[in-house]
Amino acid sequence: MPTSEEQSFAKHARWDPIFHFITAPVALLTVLGSIVHAWRHFGIWNLWLIVVAITATVILVRLRMYSLMVQDRVIRLEERLRLTGLCGEPFRSRIPELDLSQLIALRFASDAEAAALAERALNSNLTGKQIKEAIQVWRPDYQRV
Repeated sequence: MPTSEEQSFAKHARWDPIFHFITAPVALLTVLGSIVHAWRHFGIWNLWLIVVAITATVILVRLRMYSLMVQDRVIRLEERLRLTGLCGEPFRSRIPELDLSQLIALRFASDAEAAALAERALNSNLTGKQIKEAIQVWRPDYQRV
């Protein structure tokens, strides 16, 4: 979902309002409400309601995690391909050494600085946060899940 807000290191985290502010709180309130209800009106069906509410909440969280895992795999592939095209031959063979957090951070680096930053990340063992802080020209990603 494109946005007019400029992305930077300080403002690149993405909140999904429907998930973070509606669905997740409703699921958690349902679990808490079912626990309170079972406490006040003990019975096998009220205990079953707790199990169902917890199961639904776990399913909700797992579905979100699955989409994030797929996104991470796509980012890994995309950034390895991009770096293969941007980097010279001596460094090209080291691209698989970059870990997932480094590749995820490098997706925000412009093409002009990505290769040098990737090499610096490997040589200095930079974390994802350190890579993001080092980016001079931010490449926004508005298509994240």
